[in-house]
Amino acid sequence: MAMAGTLQILLLNPQNGRRPHLPTTQTHFPFSKISRNSNISRSQLLIRATLQHSNQGSGSGDQLPRATAKLNWVKPIWGFVSNNFLPLALIGGVALGLVNPTLGCLADRYYLSKFSTFGIFIISGLTLRSDEVGAAVEAWPVGIFGLVSILFFTPLFSKIIMLLKLQPQEFVTGLAIFSCMPTTLSSGVALTRLAGGNSALALAMTLISNLLGILIVPFSISKLIAAGVGVSVPAEQLFRSLVFTLLVPLIIGKALRECFKGVAEFSDRNRKLLAMMSSLLLSLAPFIQVSRSRSLLLLVKPEVFLLAVVLGVLLHLILFAFNALAITLLSTTSTSFSKKENISALLIVASQKTLPVMVAVVEQLGNALGESGLLVLPCIAAHLNQIILDSLLVNFWLQKGHASDNLKTA
Repeated sequence: MAMAGTLQILLLNPQNGRRPHLPTTQTHFPFSKISRNSNISRSQLLIRATLQHSNQGSGSGDQLPRATAKLNWVKPIWGFVSNNFLPLALIGGVALGLVNPTLGCLADRYYLSKFSTFGIFIISGLTLRSDEVGAAVEAWPVGIFGLVSILFFTPLFSKIIMLLKLQPQEFVTGLAIFSCMPTTLSSGVALTRLAGGNSALALAMTLISNLLGILIVPFSISKLIAAGVGVSVPAEQLFRSLVFTLLVPLIIGKALRECFKGVAEFSDRNRKLLAMMSSLLLSLAPFIQVSRSRSLLLLVKPEVFLLAVVLGVLLHLILFAFNALAITLLSTTSTSFSKKENISALLIVASQKTLPVMVAVVEQLGNALGESGLLVLPCIAAHLNQIILDSLLVNFWLQKGHASDNLKTA
């Protein structure tokens, strides 16, 4: 019940009522050139002019029946797409990668995924208000627990995962390695912002957990999974990559916002547009990953891969439940754990795991823990599933918030 309480914290409009006024004597008649000897009477001309004036000036509610039917058909579809843009973009990226992997492989060859992450954090900097930074500092107890959960608590679930038996065994080992990773590089921040959560807190946990993860992940894998097998991680290379793709664009975006008033005003006016752009950039990651692994995916028995997908979903749900329970217990010790904005940021960011760092680690392992392609394959599905599940959860929170607002204004 306590956990449920934590989670619970979290068409075409008609024109105005004016009656269309009848045209005055100044009204322009497009058929005024009709001769006076025409059989059309003045009253008929007046009726036609009135109807034409009404159709042209009274907005979409008075369009011709065909146009009205078209608008009535388009509006609900656009509303659905707008409200579910992120999951649709992610699913579209997966589908495109399966149908045409050539484009995804080409994008991977030119490191488009790194540029997309760079763009996501540019947008994060552009939309990051100064008062949000203060909110992140104020929520430091939540941030500290989030880092401990990401880097120390949730990796312990790898011991349970390794007890499972599945052929190929690399699927189990890959998910165990995945649980030892830091949080996602961009999706957690994007989803937190969409949910109206403490996005600055989400940014801080993302940056710090990934930078510290370079030092902690090798230790976690060697102790919890490899049982003494030497694990090396390209720490210097990963550190430079994370600084370039996360920290630098965030600083650039924030500097542009603070130095140019017009940039700040534009960002505030177009937050939904920028969120859609961020979602499109985010969808490039699954598109590229699925395109790269399509040939390997086709070699695996569907039922085995489906079971691995289910295990990945269960892993994310378990991490989410663990963090929700922890929030419930800690809410009695600090008011920071009772604020809806902090709860949504912690639940999303601390329950997700990053795929790019996992891929880099597996590449350095060689074949020490199994075939690298098979190790990564179930983690791609787990990475996609956690983003899609959380995007659906965010949509649920938003719809619930809109319904609550409507009740208050009613």
